[in-house]
Amino acid sequence: MEDSTNKKMPPFPVWQNSCCRHEPVVTSLPMGMKPYTGPELRVKKLDPEAIIPTRANKTDAGYDLYALEDVEIPAVNHKLIKTGISMAIPAGYVGLIWPRSGLAYKNGLDVFAGVIDAGYRGDVGVILYNSRVTDHYQVKRGDRIAQILFQKVKGFELVEVDDLDDTQRGQGGFGSSGN
Repeated sequence: MEDSTNKKMPPFPVWQNSCCRHEPVVTSLPMGMKPYTGPELRVKKLDPEAIIPTRANKTDAGYDLYALEDVEIPAVNHKLIKTGISMAIPAGYVGLIWPRSGLAYKNGLDVFAGVIDAGYRGDVGVILYNSRVTDHYQVKRGDRIAQILFQKVKGFELVEVDDLDDTQRGQGGFGSSGN
């Protein structure tokens, strides 16, 4: 009889029947194999000190971006902050850079222009704006400075026309829907 403590892992998942015969449950995976959790997105460190984006929780929509360098942002001013990473965002997707709510609320920091197209392979930079009137803001290397969300986008062929269809809203813009 073989000792169970000396058994080697099989080179494939071990399946056991759960309460229902038709629903197998993976109880082990070969060493080095991870269960599939979704599509992969390749990220390259352009600097050895760069930090790969992370999520605090698996259900978070955004991945935190980290500052590569110390930067002082004067009052009512903005600065481009490098992250030291590049990404291979798949075709049909875009990376949107958004503020971190805590930095926005507690420190008055906002993000300007944050669209990372699928074809871009350069350093992902974050333009941080300090809305404080009197205080500068000090970003330290390794600080979480923004978050990036990945969104599926559909391309369109733009067609010039003489007329557009009518809608209830029509040309009503800024404030036209009420307070």
